[in-house]
Amino acid sequence: MRTLPFFPPDLFEADRDALLKAMFDVGTDPEQRFILGRRTAEFEQEIKKATGAHDVVACGSGTGGLELAVGALDIGPGDEVIVPAFCCQPVASSVINAGATPVFADVDPWTMVIDPDSVESLITERTRAVLPAHLFNIMADMPRINEIARRHDIAVIEDAAVVQGAELDGVPAGRWGTLGVFSFFQVKAFGTAGEGGVVLTDDPELARAVRMLRNHGQDGVNRFLHHRIGRNSRFDEVIAAFQMHRLPTLADRLERRATIADYYTERFAPLAERGVKAPPAGRNGRCFYVYSIQVSRREDLRAYLTEHGIGSHVYYPTPLPLQPAFNAWAPEGADWPNARWASRSNLAIPIWPHLTDADVERIADTICDFFA
Repeated sequence: MRTLPFFPPDLFEADRDALLKAMFDVGTDPEQRFILGRRTAEFEQEIKKATGAHDVVACGSGTGGLELAVGALDIGPGDEVIVPAFCCQPVASSVINAGATPVFADVDPWTMVIDPDSVESLITERTRAVLPAHLFNIMADMPRINEIARRHDIAVIEDAAVVQGAELDGVPAGRWGTLGVFSFFQVKAFGTAGEGGVVLTDDPELARAVRMLRNHGQDGVNRFLHHRIGRNSRFDEVIAAFQMHRLPTLADRLERRATIADYYTERFAPLAERGVKAPPAGRNGRCFYVYSIQVSRREDLRAYLTEHGIGSHVYYPTPLPLQPAFNAWAPEGADWPNARWASRSNLAIPIWPHLTDADVERIADTICDFFA
């Protein structure tokens, strides 16, 4: 019986020759430019075309992109940024590293993304931005979040790390916020053989600030002239070439992931009465980086899947404000019941695009058999 790991070891096997060629071409290029060269500029242009963003700035990682977005908005000590309580840690650390305060909002109990009602209830005169993150299968409710942000005159940093290629109401992910961020970490839907990310914005001044901040505060024209306190979040030319190679096939990979997700959701719908909650069906505002169900008997199901050679993964088993690193920013007596439930119940199953139909059926059959 073939083992179906959650993280497949052969994500880039079909691209091996292209990666080797990219390394050779960059390494032997007469320019000897290994970061922020012409390949990076070409890649930024391709993402601009794909998204319609006015500016796209490639950077070292998705985490780096969030930090650059916070820095470009001059968020710092005395400021607050509202972030989801159930999410990956950079949504909070990018705020704290700027000297600002993360304010943790609860999430929707079904979609597990930030709850707009919770966001609005937390806005104060110190609030400078809200940082919604799209998660697993679902984009955050960006129309409502943007409407709240406009009424309160605060910025929106859209953490679109996992959802490149998704759309909500015809608007591409990454284009809803004042600034948006993609990640190219290897297991993301547009992952790469290493790290990388981009920041998207329609504001030229913010784009200029992001470009300076990613390269030690330099303007890209006058070397060793530092306009701001920046950092090293520069994009690698080998990664740029490799992503240019993989970009034309991204749509096909996303469609395969979506087709698998459609099948899972249909198969798992009858399990609702057994304590299994599948993600909402459909394609609008959906991404298929990870397919995560909520299940009350999570550890039992996970053990059963392991026995049958099927990998699974639990994301964020402790909400951010309950983590030791962030506990100092958790107000005494505050609670995030939906975030706590999401941490206890989420279980992600394989959705990588080169799963065969037989693989997908086997995964669904095994889960259904567990609850039979």
